[in-house]
Amino acid sequence: MRAISPALRGIPPLLAGWLLATAAAEAQEVSGDKLPVVEQTLPNGMRFLVLERPGAPTVSFIVHFDVGSVNEALGYTGIAHMLEHMLFKGTTTVGTRSLGAELAIFPSMDAVNDSILRERARPERADSARIAALARRLRALEDSARALAVPNEFDLILTRSGARGLNAATDMEGTYYFVELPANRAQLWFVMEADRMANPVFREFYTERDVVAEERRMRVETQPGSLLSEALLAAAYRVHPYGVPVVGHMSDIQSFSRRQVEEYYRRYYGPSNAVVAIVGDIAADSILAWADRYFRWIPAGEKPRPVLAEEPPQRGERRVEVAFDAEPQLMVGWHVASEAHPDDPALSVLASILTGGRTTRLYRRMVLEERIAAGVTSSLIPGDRYPALFVVSATPRAPHTTAELERVIYQELDRLKAEPPAPVEVQRVRNQIEAGEVRRLRSNFGLAFQLAESATRYGDWRATFRLGRRLQAVEPEDIRRVAQRYFSRENRTVATLVRPAGERTQREARP
Repeated sequence: MRAISPALRGIPPLLAGWLLATAAAEAQEVSGDKLPVVEQTLPNGMRFLVLERPGAPTVSFIVHFDVGSVNEALGYTGIAHMLEHMLFKGTTTVGTRSLGAELAIFPSMDAVNDSILRERARPERADSARIAALARRLRALEDSARALAVPNEFDLILTRSGARGLNAATDMEGTYYFVELPANRAQLWFVMEADRMANPVFREFYTERDVVAEERRMRVETQPGSLLSEALLAAAYRVHPYGVPVVGHMSDIQSFSRRQVEEYYRRYYGPSNAVVAIVGDIAADSILAWADRYFRWIPAGEKPRPVLAEEPPQRGERRVEVAFDAEPQLMVGWHVASEAHPDDPALSVLASILTGGRTTRLYRRMVLEERIAAGVTSSLIPGDRYPALFVVSATPRAPHTTAELERVIYQELDRLKAEPPAPVEVQRVRNQIEAGEVRRLRSNFGLAFQLAESATRYGDWRATFRLGRRLQAVEPEDIRRVAQRYFSRENRTVATLVRPAGERTQREARP
């Protein structure tokens, strides 16, 4: 986990990193919410936001579906992430040598998978030999279907036309599909994306399910920091779906059926749940004509049910340990507000005051002066739409312990409760925010992402541009107020990575 600048709150880390690294054009001499964005909503509810930016002959496309892991339930966690993988497998016309022959194999594959799941559901009497034989049969059928497919053809068509950055991302609150194309290939995006939305074929499904399971093993189950973050969220959120990982639980991943995933897609990934942002050297009139031509006929689909679960107030400190053969780590989280709450700007600025640079409070004291930590960050996770956690993460420098780091973190927060930060500290953050605003205006991709994100979350593409003004308005006394309100012992959850009992050289005393 890494800290995100408050100017980029609400942007997934992968995309925020790209945004900060991309500076392809000169910054416009206009505030973000005054950009000449052209809007159009089709009769099926699909919303398009188009921004003409003459210059480099490229165009960035973002499709934001308003469905993420918070919309899932136990039993099918990780299904949005699974769909992220499946939607690159092609369509009824892309990625196949013989669609009829290919589809004829699918029912047999699905029937074998159903038999495996039924056998696995009998844990006391499951026949492991039968499961192994069925798994071999499933692999053989998928191999037969794969022989009729054209691997990666969706990707190849776009790449041969000059596409860059073709990818997707899933987070707690949304799923994003994005690419950059030469401006003279813009119409190709409409052809390909409309076909993908209307006619996806979930080929290689069971092989890809294994890929997703392996991704979980490699990125979570063998990564101490990921395990610790997952344990922290699970301990802090006992009711709200923020406590469930985006990638899903392993048992759910391994139990997905093609029918289940396709049904979920057909329900929630339609035009009524999609916002498209297009930014680059294009003519808005042509773009909107293509939008109507290629997407108007696709059925609207459904909106996901609203997330009504509310995390009850935490009434006592929670502590969790994760045993793993790695150097110790610490994460401490406090329940705070959602992005829409009036306290959010002060909390975002507070994160930067603590760890947003080498001269900040926790970094200077723990890493530079006392040298008890190898690193320290703070951030608001795991999402923005619902009440989040304010998390401080730190790694001790040997021979120091996580208990020492905890004590220093609490001391610095107590200082802020007693006395607000100096005006110069707040001004430094304001300067960072202003620089972030400039960076956002330089990047076609960053602008497209922000337009789609803001329109999806708030109904208005201008909303997140105005976040900078809320941040700039934060005063030192606001910092003290939120520190007093949220940073109590009863409201915190502490997660510590420790070595397995037989390998620990010492036990850390709790502060």
